[in-house]
Amino acid sequence: MKKVENFFEKVLWSSRFLVLIAVVSSLLGSLVLFIVGTMDLFGVARMTLYYYLGQESQDIHEFLITDIILAIDIYLVAVVLLVFGAGAYRLFISPIDESEQSGPTHPFNIQTFDELKDKIVRVVILAVIIEFFRAVVDIRFATPLDAIYLALSVLALAASVYLMNMSHDKKKEAKSGAGPAE
Repeated sequence: MKKVENFFEKVLWSSRFLVLIAVVSSLLGSLVLFIVGTMDLFGVARMTLYYYLGQESQDIHEFLITDIILAIDIYLVAVVLLVFGAGAYRLFISPIDESEQSGPTHPFNIQTFDELKDKIVRVVILAVIIEFFRAVVDIRFATPLDAIYLALSVLALAASVYLMNMSHDKKKEAKSGAGPAE
């Protein structure tokens, strides 16, 4: 019976390498998104240059800010995939030697699954805020109530960022063993 148990435990331990599928896929997705975001920005730069050289009839002011914000949003999703890939590798396969030498604050030095989740959530929330900003740029107010809804939305976003940072500070205090400052 001990042989069966040992065999099964080896299979379970080796199954952690299945995570490599997610790691490689997320790194590939990250690379694709970095390329897409960069190409989008090159396109915006080209259109801007053509506009000021008089070779483009479309007014760049109609799309410039939203296209740049969209590229930043694409970069943030690429960063989420990169952090997820590196974090999953570190947690399930092996620590990354170079990130270990960079110190514990490096984004790839993820110690727990909760820490990985926290980092991903923070970047996703930032991406949502940027997407919200992109949508706000295109808003045309029909009534004063629309402006109030916008203000309430901004207030809700600010409150969520404040609460997220407050939660992060409490986790840092708990890790360091220090109590709250009095």
